[in-house]
Amino acid sequence: MRLPRRISRTAVVSAAVAGAAVIVAVVVALIVWPDDDAPTNPSAPGVTSTAGPSPAPTGPLSKAPRTIPAVRDFDAARGPGWRPSPSGRVIADPRGPLGESARVLARDLDLKTASGPARRGDVELRLGHDGGPESYTMATRDGRVVITGADEAGAFYGTRTVVQAVRSGGQVPEGTVRDRPDRPQRGLNLDIARKFFDADWIEARLREMADLKLNQLCLHFSDDQGFRVESESHPEIVSDQHLTKDQLRHITDLATSLHIEVIPEIDSPGHLGAVFKAHPGLQLRKASGAPAPGAADISDKKAAQIVDDLLREYAPLFPGPYTHLGGDEYLALMARDPEGSYPGLAEAARAEYGPDAKVQDLATGWLNDRAKTVRSLGGKAKVWNDGVHAGGVVAADKNREVEYWTGTEMGAREPLEYLKEGRKLVNLNDEFLYYVLGQPNQFRYPTGQRIYERWTPAVLRGTKPVPAAMAGPDRVLGGRLAIWGDIPGAQTTEQVARGIRLPLRALSQKLWDPRRPELPWKEFTALADRVEH
Repeated sequence: MRLPRRISRTAVVSAAVAGAAVIVAVVVALIVWPDDDAPTNPSAPGVTSTAGPSPAPTGPLSKAPRTIPAVRDFDAARGPGWRPSPSGRVIADPRGPLGESARVLARDLDLKTASGPARRGDVELRLGHDGGPESYTMATRDGRVVITGADEAGAFYGTRTVVQAVRSGGQVPEGTVRDRPDRPQRGLNLDIARKFFDADWIEARLREMADLKLNQLCLHFSDDQGFRVESESHPEIVSDQHLTKDQLRHITDLATSLHIEVIPEIDSPGHLGAVFKAHPGLQLRKASGAPAPGAADISDKKAAQIVDDLLREYAPLFPGPYTHLGGDEYLALMARDPEGSYPGLAEAARAEYGPDAKVQDLATGWLNDRAKTVRSLGGKAKVWNDGVHAGGVVAADKNREVEYWTGTEMGAREPLEYLKEGRKLVNLNDEFLYYVLGQPNQFRYPTGQRIYERWTPAVLRGTKPVPAAMAGPDRVLGGRLAIWGDIPGAQTTEQVARGIRLPLRALSQKLWDPRRPELPWKEFTALADRVEH
């Protein structure tokens, strides 16, 4: 039998040393070191002290979180990122300005809230980022996320990025997001006058909009077919189906918590048919005596008084700065000869503004007066572009924001004309952004793909953009998708919600960042499926 070879003492020692080196190498390879700029001072605010040095980061660089809208800038890092855990918390002062945002995030991810200090597994909300309005940074390292907003809205949008990143990829990737919107006004227009949408439907849209970082909902609640909000000053004009003031307060409270402004629209001097059902004497009539549907007799001060009563009544219910005054499709100005067709208005214009004044001037003065009422209540006025006319002896108030929807109505002009006058525009291009129920008058339901691939805030009319020098965020303030109930029975409210789903997401992307999107449309729609509830 062969005996085993003897192993020298020197060989044993050498083997032991080599083995130890391998073990050390393996241990080092398994440890993840923090980024060089991670906090190391145990006494720094919000930092939980840990013993010993941190190991170096290993593994591939992270990829930007997948969200709608996409984050604008991401500094990748190596590390495991952050994912929700049973011990994770959302850190913010519960009574401070970020307390509600912390509670919303905690509900979304099934976490707890706490006042701090932050530790591994937590998401911390702060204020103090020095970027523009609604901007934020989001740093993910050391097993936690710190969101720092330039303002409360910015911090809230950071929480939406966390939620969508978790839904799309299971985690928030290691690294730093720097994000901001390109346009300050981003949202949805909803016609509840012609087709009634109840409070639950509206609140569901608010939550959907919040996840998409949209910040405006304009409620068009007065038109020829109905007046849909409770009124104490003029209860006689309110339709049977309407929102109560308590329901409206709940809607605006929810919107405020989601950093969305609800804008009331009381359209005038056209689209007032619901008012004339109770006040037929205020309706405009042609020279022949035939009524002009929906149009107010703006020579009658009683018509102005009713609109001003409503503006004053509703101002406390809408906490945001804007009120929409309409101004579109006033039938007297859609006639080929307004003065000949409506001699009473022509006479009133001359009496009010001098011998050269026309019906256009009387209409301009009407909207100027309504804008003055809004300003007296601390608000700002919006009007449709065909309510702002060229020439005339009465100039349209320069402080009105113009919402551009069409260039085809009588008196409407090219977008560039308004911009050259120094007016600020909001884009509601009816070629891309009008969801008109029943598709009358050659309207077609908008598609998300068409908005995503062919529209930008600069495309105000048709498919051609205005020059880039006139299309910056200080000139074209943003845009909204608009739902109009022209043929109210054409779709159910559930069908409308499904129909606007992808157009709203495409709009969100292009208002947050008008540049060509990184994802092809097919991948964008797949992402939309992943990031929803």
